[in-house]
Amino acid sequence: MDSQDSEVLVAVRRWATAGHRFALVTVARTWGSAPRPPGAWMALRDDGQVQGSVSGGCIEDDLIARMGAGELRGTRPFIQRYGVTPDEARRFGLPCGGVVELVVEPTPDVAALNELAQRIAAGQLALRSVDLDAGTVTIRDGCRSDQLTWDGRRLTTLHGPAWRLLIIGAGQISRYLASMAQALDYQVLICDPRIEYSAGWDVPGATLVAGMPDNAVVELGLDPRSAVVALTHDPKLDDMALLEALKSPAFYVGALGSRANNARRRERLRQHFDLSEAEVARLHGPVGLPIGSHTPPEIAVSILAEITATKNGARPPTAADWNAMADRSGCHVD
Repeated sequence: MDSQDSEVLVAVRRWATAGHRFALVTVARTWGSAPRPPGAWMALRDDGQVQGSVSGGCIEDDLIARMGAGELRGTRPFIQRYGVTPDEARRFGLPCGGVVELVVEPTPDVAALNELAQRIAAGQLALRSVDLDAGTVTIRDGCRSDQLTWDGRRLTTLHGPAWRLLIIGAGQISRYLASMAQALDYQVLICDPRIEYSAGWDVPGATLVAGMPDNAVVELGLDPRSAVVALTHDPKLDDMALLEALKSPAFYVGALGSRANNARRRERLRQHFDLSEAEVARLHGPVGLPIGSHTPPEIAVSILAEITATKNGARPPTAADWNAMADRSGCHVD
């Protein structure tokens, strides 16, 4: 879950302790363009205070008004839709005819929310299911392949630790990449055994991990919410870390370097390490989208853009794609 949704969980537990009544609202499904994805949630307190969001603001305003009018009461969860007609879509700021379907819990199960928070704090994945017919909420173990499901009567959402990014190398590009990744809710970890680089690492919030990179990869126990980027240009450091990362469930593994250097790296991984062809094919290299980046911050932008595309299941454009789009302007990437 991202930081915005984590803040909702923190807030509702605090409100419950203080004796406030509140409702929990979750995006169950969207059609067309929508400001927030399925699974996003917000909490609405009895005095109108809001934590989190399910839209750009207009839907929140309507829900606040409904809370003030006493419409968000009762014990059973129910469905609330916005943007069903073009006029309503415009009213609630939903572009391109978007429709948002919400599950509203007027009286959330606080014990279940506490259990969910405890599982997340312990680094576990958890599934939270809201059954509209039974009016119940259950929490159970989640696994790496689980996804949000909604059949119109039962909503199941996956919750767990923050997305993680392990950066191998504490150089200049890493500084920009670490800061940008934190803005996208990644827990950022840095590993660089070279004292001349690691000694000066001072990016707030980005944790320096001691030891060799390959050991760090193993000890961190990478999961499908993890990404690894090797940026040292030193095969002794990068290759061993990549070896372990490519065998892990990490959703993204990338390495800095030219096409020629990455071709040689792939050949080394095939010949000298116990990696399958499919595992070697998972390597993103040259790392980043081909946006003509040259400076460290530009390179960091290209890397994070490719990580984001991979995380969201979008096919990142290739150099050939960029060249095809640039034909009319005569500008091409290498």
